[in-house]
Amino acid sequence: MRRPRGFGLRARLIAAFTAVALLSSVLASGISYILVRRLMLQRAQDAVLTEVRGALDQQIPQQIPPDTEPVIAAQLENALAAPGREVAAVPVPLRGGAPVVPPGRLDVPVSEEFARRATRGIVFERLVRKDRPGLEGRPYLLVGAWVTGYQTTVDEPERTTPPMVFVSVSLAREASDLRSFARVLVVADAAALVAALLLALLATRGVLRPVRRLGAAARALGQGRLDTRVGERDRDELAGLARTYNHAAAALERTVTELRAMEAASRRFVADVSHELRTPLTSMIAMTDVLAEDAADDGGAAALVAGETRRLGTLVEHLIEISRFDAGAAALVLDDVNVADAVAGTLAARGWADRVAVEGPADLFVRADPRRLDVIVANLVGNALEHGAPPVSVGFGPADADADADADVDVDADAGGGAGVRIAVADHGPGIPDDLLGGVFDRFVKAEAARTRSEGSGLGLSIAKENAVLHEGTLDVANRPGGGAVFTLWLPFRRDEEEDDDA
Repeated sequence: MRRPRGFGLRARLIAAFTAVALLSSVLASGISYILVRRLMLQRAQDAVLTEVRGALDQQIPQQIPPDTEPVIAAQLENALAAPGREVAAVPVPLRGGAPVVPPGRLDVPVSEEFARRATRGIVFERLVRKDRPGLEGRPYLLVGAWVTGYQTTVDEPERTTPPMVFVSVSLAREASDLRSFARVLVVADAAALVAALLLALLATRGVLRPVRRLGAAARALGQGRLDTRVGERDRDELAGLARTYNHAAAALERTVTELRAMEAASRRFVADVSHELRTPLTSMIAMTDVLAEDAADDGGAAALVAGETRRLGTLVEHLIEISRFDAGAAALVLDDVNVADAVAGTLAARGWADRVAVEGPADLFVRADPRRLDVIVANLVGNALEHGAPPVSVGFGPADADADADADVDVDADAGGGAGVRIAVADHGPGIPDDLLGGVFDRFVKAEAARTRSEGSGLGLSIAKENAVLHEGTLDVANRPGGGAVFTLWLPFRRDEEEDDDA
């Protein structure tokens, strides 16, 4: 059977407990009703049969005088008469055939088959009256009896035949008692059902309390509170489950603590190495640039050394920036930034102004960190110029405005999920492979297989993503239908109290 949806464990336990209790109560009530009914009817039946046998023994002599059948019949009827009972003593035909009870003598009709069986001794049957107005549905006990083994006059046997007795006994009292007993059983079943519900509530409460504690502890563990434990007060299966959970939580806490310590040590190592490399690399970059300018071989080898040294210096700077994010030391220095001026300044500082198309309103302002916004835009545009194909475009506007008509910056205006500014950087290259689309912002991820060989550190997009998150914004990437990739930065409009909190 398939479990109904939407029912919790407590509801199922209560339903099962109540169903078992109700089934047991109904089964016991049914058995009790059957046994009591059988006992009551048997007692009533035995009492009538005993009385009929006693009346026959007392009223019919062993030697019957001639012409005494009417007298004996009257004596039998008087002896067996009682409230709720009808008696008919009728003659028995000697030349075959069944005795006939005149209509109206008894409360129930006597069938010919029943009368024939009565000629062999005492017979009885229980039946319900259906053919008499006012008596429909009433139960009766019908008894038929005839005495055998008597002595008759040899010359005139027909004058010495005893009568046959038919007795109809109303069982209305027994039926009433059974109905009362049935009502009592129904009330008892209802009381048992209520008691079962109360007991089920108490039982399930006691059973589910440890389960709820385990659930709350598991949720707390999932939220990072690794020191959460549950009590082990009982000695049942749930206590064993609690002990298992505590052992697993303790092992998980030790493992996570060790991993965090290793991660912190790794971050400190990267930060320390990066800081130690910064000073000599600065000197090396300066010297290699001088050597490249003074080299006699037109700067071929020296220029290569100078370029690789600068690349190494960029990698070190990126590692230092990443270590700040990992340590939670990165902070915003907010200012009112004109988006158009910020984008133009980023492109001009790196000599990209002639290679990138810019479109957006000139009076759009956003509250942001100018240096970090410059880093985001520079990484996105540099990535598009290095890995994509021209033309490269930058479009910006309010996040709740209609999408730009230019296909190069046609992105979802509500990508950030609220009021803010969005900046889209698009290229016309081959796009990003689908298997790399979900991890393009991961550290040291490069796509040399799909684009030209990358000379970057593999950290630029990761740093851009971290800076966007630091601004409580988003940075998304998608492939354009016409070819190429588009990166969409969304920054929220900050309220004054939020700005105060950041300060």
